[in-house]
Amino acid sequence: MNSLNGVMVVGLTGQTGAGKSTVSKIFSANGFAVINADNIARKVVEKGSKCLDEIEDMFGSKVITDEKTLDRKALAAIVFSDKTKLETLNTIVYPYITGEILRRIRECSDNGDKLILLDAPTLFESRADDFCEIIISVLADPDIRRERIIIRDGLTVEQAQKRMNSQLDEDFFKTHSDYIIHNNGEIATVNEISKEVSDKIRELYSSRENTELKCCN
Repeated sequence: MNSLNGVMVVGLTGQTGAGKSTVSKIFSANGFAVINADNIARKVVEKGSKCLDEIEDMFGSKVITDEKTLDRKALAAIVFSDKTKLETLNTIVYPYITGEILRRIRECSDNGDKLILLDAPTLFESRADDFCEIIISVLADPDIRRERIIIRDGLTVEQAQKRMNSQLDEDFFKTHSDYIIHNNGEIATVNEISKEVSDKIRELYSSRENTELKCCN
C-alpha cells in the first residue's frame, strides 16, 4: 500500500493481449491520473541509460543496435525462450521501473491528482502492487489474446504463445485482484463495467477522505 497522504493508487494489470488499454481510457475519462508502466519501461532503457548498460553487460552486444539503442526483438528472442534469462532481465529492469513509478506517483500528488491508475502489465512481478490499495485485472480468452498479440506486435503464433506462457496464469490474477474485468471483445460491456468500477472506487475514496476529515476535526 502506498504511504502518500490523500492518495489512492489503483493497480491495473492482467494478461498480455487482454485489452487493458480499453479499461485505462475509461478510468482516465473518469478523472483518474494514469501512469503507464509500459512507457516507463521504455524510458528506463533509453540510449545512454544505466539500465541499458546493465542489460548489455548481462546479455552482450547482440541486444544493442548500431545506434546504441536496445534491440527489443533480439532481447525478446532470448528471454521469452528461457525463463531463467527472463528472470535475470527482470532483476535488472524492475528496480529502475519501480523507482520511476514512485517518482511519478509523488509528482501526481504534488499536482493535486489524488486518484491514480497504475497501468502495469507486470504489476505483481515487479512488486509494484505494494504501492496499490486496489487491484484490477483484465482477462480474456487465450485464443482472443493470442490473435491480438499477433496483430499488435507482428509476431508469429509461436512467438505470441511464448509471451503468453511467460506470464502468470489466470487463477493467479483472480485470487490476487479486487476486481476482474473480462474483455473478449464486447467493447460496450467492457466500457460499462469499467465505468461502474471506477465510480465505485471514486466513492470509496471520497468516503475515506470524508471520514479522515471528520476525525481530524
